[in-house]
Amino acid sequence: MLFGSNKDFNLLVNINRELLKDIVEQEILIYKLSASDTDTNIYGEALEKTFLEPVVFNCLITRGDQVINVDEFGPDLGREASFACLKQDLVDASLVPEVGDIVMWHEDYYEVDTVRENQYFYGRNNQYNIDRTSGHSASISIVLDCHLTRADRVGIARQR
Repeated sequence: MLFGSNKDFNLLVNINRELLKDIVEQEILIYKLSASDTDTNIYGEALEKTFLEPVVFNCLITRGDQVINVDEFGPDLGREASFACLKQDLVDASLVPEVGDIVMWHEDYYEVDTVRENQYFYGRNNQYNIDRTSGHSASISIVLDCHLTRADRVGIARQR
């Protein structure tokens, strides 16, 4: 195969990594939920969640507009955002993002609603069971769709 080798994929990852780090320069912290350290009730719910130490990642950010909802408790600010990270960076950090993890960006906390992994090198997916193509294929990025959440609800406080 002329194109689509492992060397081509590594070149693509290295160029994107350099682009995110040196030009885009958007950094986020991902707090992984620690299920083993979180105490739950008989329904599997937790009043206080425990998170592992945050990990810094470079990513592309798509944020929605601010939405203010007013109810009987007063105004509440909301916003949706998507954070696209290179999958190889997540693999290198041994981090698998999941629903419920927290992303911190600009001192705001976003709770992960959806984890999307649907961007493949040359459009091929080795996990597909009827794969009749040859050559290298791999996932390029993972996109985290999130919503803004209150810092006091998360229970994460930055130390000064």
